[in-house]
Amino acid sequence: MSQPVPRLHVIADRADLAAAAYRGGAPAVQVRIKGDGDATVLAECRRIVAEAQPSRGVVIVNDRADIALAAGADGVHGGADDLPVAELRRLLGPDRLVGGTARDPDTARRHQDDGASYVGVGPVYATTTKTGLPDPLGPAGVERVATALDIPVIAIAGINVHRIPELLEAGAHGVAVIGAVAHAADPTAATAEMLEALGG
Repeated sequence: MSQPVPRLHVIADRADLAAAAYRGGAPAVQVRIKGDGDATVLAECRRIVAEAQPSRGVVIVNDRADIALAAGADGVHGGADDLPVAELRRLLGPDRLVGGTARDPDTARRHQDDGASYVGVGPVYATTTKTGLPDPLGPAGVERVATALDIPVIAIAGINVHRIPELLEAGAHGVAVIGAVAHAADPTAATAEMLEALGG
């Protein structure tokens, strides 16, 4: 079985942001780097893996199983248009984390059956950090997926510290955040605040 699924995933595109999140107690950083060549992405992922080591933080790479394996990361998260969860699990083996994206119970159950460690559900709220997203699901959408699964649900998109209680009430195991940390005046303090809202 893969390792436990962290409750807070801070999405980062660079090592200094990841380092700030880990200093704030983030149990996991999800690496999302767009628009750079593979060698550049790999080098940054390796820096983030190094930043994770002092706190034994988890590193999950978005989309790229090959980069995750080459960097020594702890897992990979596959988006809706990426490799299927079953293929990610086959590539990463039984011990690393594999996440899949879902907006409905049927897709989520398929990910679970294919070996996902967790399912990312979103967008839960409107967000400006990613364009072209479908309509927000709201907490009710999170609840529909969470009640259909035996594996954890991680809510994503538009999440701030004040929205965490209603997401936990809806059955989310945790949250993935971008702007709430990346755009904060003090990313380390923002991370700590998010973690406290999740129960530590």
